[in-house]
Amino acid sequence: MARHSEGESALNRALGVLDAFSVDHPFLTLSEIARRTDRPISTTHRIVRELASQGLLEVLEDRRYRLGNRLWELGTRTPGALGLREIAQPFLIDLHRRLGQHVQLAVRYDVDALVLDRISTPDAVVNATVVGGHMPLPHTALGLVLMAFGPEGLVEEVVERGLRPPTPAAPQTAEQLQEAVDLTRRRGYAVADGYIFGGSRGIAVPVSGAHEVVVAALGMVVPNDATATRPIASALRRTAAGIGNTLARAYLPAGHPDALPGGASRYLVRSSASSMRFLGQRRR
Repeated sequence: MARHSEGESALNRALGVLDAFSVDHPFLTLSEIARRTDRPISTTHRIVRELASQGLLEVLEDRRYRLGNRLWELGTRTPGALGLREIAQPFLIDLHRRLGQHVQLAVRYDVDALVLDRISTPDAVVNATVVGGHMPLPHTALGLVLMAFGPEGLVEEVVERGLRPPTPAAPQTAEQLQEAVDLTRRRGYAVADGYIFGGSRGIAVPVSGAHEVVVAALGMVVPNDATATRPIASALRRTAAGIGNTLARAYLPAGHPDALPGGASRYLVRSSASSMRFLGQRRR
């Protein structure tokens, strides 16, 4: 029997419907949405219809639904996601040109790593990340970094939610996870050998923004072989430093000699120097 939604806010009900969609299930029928949200068809239909009227959901010809483009439009106004991705992208491209394989950027979302960007080559090793997708923190090098430099009590919360290791190589117990997090904190970078796929190795470092606060993790997925990890970690650190410096400059007060040009747009856009000057001169 579907659970009752008495006392639940309209916002929570709407978010529940949007959360029913995922990378693995981008198209859903009304019945599937109702089942995944554990709500009656009639209630689900009312919420879906309202979300569709606002462009947050779109109905296809076969009567399935997908997330609407308006969500993407709203997401592009998010400095913590798109703005970070825009600022980091030139650095990611440069790193990928030099090292190849998979280069990726992620931020913490609850007890998951939310992937903001990924650059790959056709002949690279197996990598399970998808841009916009979530990966449990204990399953990746990105996640180890976000736990090691995250808020106090995060590791305990992750353990309480359940580790669910995808392979025998991933941390199996709370003690193993804590050891991996402690090691990451001591040496300043994380290594995840075969956590998701035996032939792949994740290496990641923290990215700091203003006031040296860690805001993201920068990583690579490379072959899980005998190659030394330190040179890759060093390259990642240099790239992370460049991203962090540029990010900090984006948040300096306008008029500061080191502030990036672009006015309010500098939080969201990373474009040519002439474009940023133009955007900074615009008046609404």
